[in-house]
Amino acid sequence: MTTRPRGGNVEKKLVGLADLVIAAANKKRDPTIHIPVRSLSNVRFNEKRRIIEMGDNTQERSFFNVGMAKKFMQTILVADALNELQRAALTTSLREIYYRTKHTIADSHENTFDTQDESDPIIEDLEVGLEALREELHVRAENGGTVIGPVVFEDDGDRVDCSRLGKGGYSVPSIVEEEYVRIKKCTADFVLLVEKGTQWNRLAEDKFWRKYNCVLLTGNGQPPRGVRRIARRLHDEKKLPVYVLVDNDPWGYYIYSVVKQGSINLAFESQRMAIPDAKFIGLSSLDPERYGLPRNVGIKLNDKDITRAKELLNYPWFQKKEWQVEIKRMLSSGLKFELDSLANKDFQFLTKKYLPRKLSEKEWLD
Repeated sequence: MTTRPRGGNVEKKLVGLADLVIAAANKKRDPTIHIPVRSLSNVRFNEKRRIIEMGDNTQERSFFNVGMAKKFMQTILVADALNELQRAALTTSLREIYYRTKHTIADSHENTFDTQDESDPIIEDLEVGLEALREELHVRAENGGTVIGPVVFEDDGDRVDCSRLGKGGYSVPSIVEEEYVRIKKCTADFVLLVEKGTQWNRLAEDKFWRKYNCVLLTGNGQPPRGVRRIARRLHDEKKLPVYVLVDNDPWGYYIYSVVKQGSINLAFESQRMAIPDAKFIGLSSLDPERYGLPRNVGIKLNDKDITRAKELLNYPWFQKKEWQVEIKRMLSSGLKFELDSLANKDFQFLTKKYLPRKLSEKEWLD
């Protein structure tokens, strides 16, 4: 297993890129760096560990190749900015990295970066190439999640009791490693990771977390890294089961799989992000019948839904019989159901009927 660089080790890796360019120049050779390929073709599913892992395929990025020169230059520029952060012990945003590295090349009308869509992937490339999380590179994203429940964090020296924050909860920062956020106390029995903020709000308003003694998390869609990491830390450090509540559609299935097995883009970090023991608590394709949801609250699957569902059927991590049945049942019904559709029964159906039954009868998929 590769040891992940931290602190000064990250800075050494960044300096190493500059050393590579200098060494090549001194030898009058073409400076070339190798970046692991971040695509489905270069990931594998480790059945024993139950996570997605990155393969060994790489792509070359060289300075003397006309087609790669700009991307090579951008990579070195961003690496230099990241090294500046390391030396100053500062953190910054993706947006600020874009502006820090953007300028017009001398004696030309060519910009180093035209849009942030160019600089963000470079940071991802460096994450993979250096085997360091973006957060270890001192780059943070916008806070993208919320947590409430019987857990106490220490954030930048401040004590944050998530059971005493009303219905608003604690905004999960993008950097939640132990040196930034400590879990001081947690008396919960499990973590409930909810796809949608609207359903999280219902659960928070109804004090579901208090009655069922759980930590409620949401990432408002695909959970950002901070949310996934805090869920993983609660699972590892406090031994809490993690249940994932998403829409009954291919996108909900995939959100669950990212929490459980890891993502293709971040396959190199699945060992720290993924939660192989996470359980899918719904919505499942059986639930409309089981809980009496009428077909008219379902939404007809569109072409993108159908194509995506068929892709999921072929993923190695969806090869379990139960998941093949689940996805094919949704396809055969021709419908998808949102979590919001439970309100057709009652505004509090989710908190009063649906989840209590799911938990008591252990109605979940693994």
